[in-house]
Amino acid sequence: MSSNNDHDDKFSGTRRKLLMGMAALPALPLLSTTALFPTEAFAQAAATAAVNTTGLAVTDTEVTVGILHSVTGTMAISETGSVQAEKLAIEQINASGGVLGRKIKFIQEDGASDWPTFAEKAKKLLVNDKVAAIMGCWTSASRKAVLPVVEQYNGMLYYPTFYEGLEQSKNVIYTGQEATQQILAGLDWVSKTKGGKSFYLIGSDYIWPRTSMKIARKHIEGHLGGTVAGEEYFPLGHTQFNSAINKIKLKKPDVIYAAVVGGSNVAFYKQLKAAGIDLSKQTMLTISVTEDEIDGIGGENIAGAYACMKYFQSLDNPNNKEFVAAFKKMWGEKTVIGDVTQAAYLGPWLWKMTVEKAGSFDVDKIAAASAGIEFTKAPEGYVKIHPNHHLWSKARVGQAQTDGQFKVVYETADLIEPDPFPKGYQ
Repeated sequence: MSSNNDHDDKFSGTRRKLLMGMAALPALPLLSTTALFPTEAFAQAAATAAVNTTGLAVTDTEVTVGILHSVTGTMAISETGSVQAEKLAIEQINASGGVLGRKIKFIQEDGASDWPTFAEKAKKLLVNDKVAAIMGCWTSASRKAVLPVVEQYNGMLYYPTFYEGLEQSKNVIYTGQEATQQILAGLDWVSKTKGGKSFYLIGSDYIWPRTSMKIARKHIEGHLGGTVAGEEYFPLGHTQFNSAINKIKLKKPDVIYAAVVGGSNVAFYKQLKAAGIDLSKQTMLTISVTEDEIDGIGGENIAGAYACMKYFQSLDNPNNKEFVAAFKKMWGEKTVIGDVTQAAYLGPWLWKMTVEKAGSFDVDKIAAASAGIEFTKAPEGYVKIHPNHHLWSKARVGQAQTDGQFKVVYETADLIEPDPFPKGYQ
């Protein structure tokens, strides 16, 4: 069911309760969140006919966008934060003057952790609702389902998740990391600092983990001089990992390299601990667990593991402190913020700045104007859109703590230029 800006968000309960199948908590009322951006008088809006030549849902006072994520099913643990972040950004943008003098309305759809549903809902948003942009998707499977829809109907998708790369589209802005900014950077770190030579690869069974592990294997064997001791994949929502854990105990790899997603993480990390695998002694590097997932896993079950991301809630910079405070004010003090949640927050802001640079809501003009857009107030520090529609980003490694947060132990000195088609890894 679609919902609009009534902010009666039934999905604002903790991800732990979402994951364990308990009833969602009542929604928190939407609070004004203008700490990051001062309130300004609405600018004189340009004539609608001049800024909307393609029949989008734009009036003299409003512009409508779509929010498309899973708020039910196994991916709700991961995607609920993206919805919250996008609504926060929209609230702040509206409070600071809107976009070309227009307030943003949103229509929210539930992808329901089902890839055909994502495609169906994306078509509905573009064809029926005529939204000016879609903030959405999480898994690569959902993105791959939506991509031909946004290309066919010439929509603009702001996609927030770290992913395998090997894709570029005029109709997508990728606000998460591609493989060179996460997979290669993380493997280089764990090889150099932990002496990792043998790796056990484990992931969920769909395009992102499989392609990521293919890239990881090439880097481990071809560049790091290491070996792959085992490689296994499990269906989304899988909860029985004991056979794989027994193999890990038998093989004794230097590094467990994990790309398990969604609700499966709870079972995986609890079963690792129950099997006596101490992550303060056994090196674990995940590219899929953020603070959002730990909210369901429990910090005591994953403490000691490392994650390679570009953002952690614990980042100590003024932008992030203001963002975290605003997020908690809007969604409750117990909420947590992970890498993809932060990247989702970037989407509405980057769209606003691009629309204003282009002087138009037309998708072709936005696509052409995207390169070079900079957001200096990004919680991760700073972002800039590359001509390939990905973002310049740092890579960071954090170690999971018992309180569910990460202690940042490494970050690259410089931003990494996005390279979605790295030579030798395709």
